[in-house]
Amino acid sequence: MSCGVRLLEAGHSVEIWAREPPEHTTSAVAAAVWYPYRAFPQERVTAWAGRTFEELCVLAGQPGTGVKRVSGIELLLWPAPDPWWKPCVPDFRRATAEELLPGFVDGFAFEAPVIDMPRYLPYLLARFRRLGGSVLQREVRSLHEAWEVAPLVVNCTGLGSRSLLGDESLFPIRGEVLRVAPLPTERFLFDEQDEARGMTYLIPRFDDCILGGTAEEGSWSLEPDPAQAEAILARAARLLPAGTRIQVLQHLVGLRPGRPSVRLELEQVGGRYVLHNYGHGGAGVTLSWGCADEVVSLAGQVALVGPASNPWSTGRADGT
Repeated sequence: MSCGVRLLEAGHSVEIWAREPPEHTTSAVAAAVWYPYRAFPQERVTAWAGRTFEELCVLAGQPGTGVKRVSGIELLLWPAPDPWWKPCVPDFRRATAEELLPGFVDGFAFEAPVIDMPRYLPYLLARFRRLGGSVLQREVRSLHEAWEVAPLVVNCTGLGSRSLLGDESLFPIRGEVLRVAPLPTERFLFDEQDEARGMTYLIPRFDDCILGGTAEEGSWSLEPDPAQAEAILARAARLLPAGTRIQVLQHLVGLRPGRPSVRLELEQVGGRYVLHNYGHGGAGVTLSWGCADEVVSLAGQVALVGPASNPWSTGRADGT
């Protein structure tokens, strides 16, 4: 939808073909907070993430977008150098001793956009439609189906590109999260170094909080695991005041589209064009606007050699 919005704003006509509506996608399960997680290569990811950070901060200042800026800390069990994504975050600093929780020796303190996906996805869809975009719910089994109606297809099918294109470099990174009632914390907290227990994150949203999480490579199961839920609750409790009551509202599962590198490139196939934009790992929202801007730039290369009124078609990031 981000690509669709940007293409419409650039003057193209756009129709999204999607197998599932937004609320039934991996995007709907996302926590989601700006953080470039499991996306490569670093140089390109840094550029996309920085551009997206800027755009999400703009949206955080607008009502009804589902985006807000939240301060938080990535907690460290042992000292570590500054993260590679530091240049993207204007107010990045080291946490003070008073900000750290017991057992942690250091931390990265910064403010980042938190994206409440049940609010953000409807906002994006409404914005796309206001600009004149249309959505057709259908499954696509071949790019040729789209090329029958559009000279250029934007392929945002995520894990779906494994079957659509035969891209076997794609693999699922299964994630489980808990949506819980609001907790007595206004900051997000990350603990990613504790490999024995597993990663932990608390992300406060408008009316709830997301607790996570897991990153299980190679599993395609969408069935919630009660044992994982108990483990997530136990890890989260360590980061909350003693005795905090946690009310679980939902147990959610999503499959992140893992890949050795994000694929964002223009490909010509027998006189037809496809613009690939998939394989964003755990950073789909974090890279979304930066990637969308590059999609528009690449699409312009095709527009130079074809009619300016060409229609465009873009796939959805969860299948087809």
